[in-house]
Amino acid sequence: MTFVVADDNESFDSLLRRFKKRVQGDRILSEIRKRRYFEQPSIVRKRKRAAKLRKSRRTTLKDLRRTY
Repeated sequence: MTFVVADDNESFDSLLRRFKKRVQGDRILSEIRKRRYFEQPSIVRKRKRAAKLRKSRRTTLKDLRRTY
């Protein structure tokens, strides 16, 4: 549960801004979007494998560029 404590003489706008930053930092919204719809385990595995492959390609390309 994310919460912020209001300081003395703090405006609601600054309190809301701090709360939004905290929520974004805790990655709550991305988790909500991810869990909005049910995703089959096979699709989850496929998506994770694709992300892993993309990351692997990216690091390989970076290593190739450094050698030249």
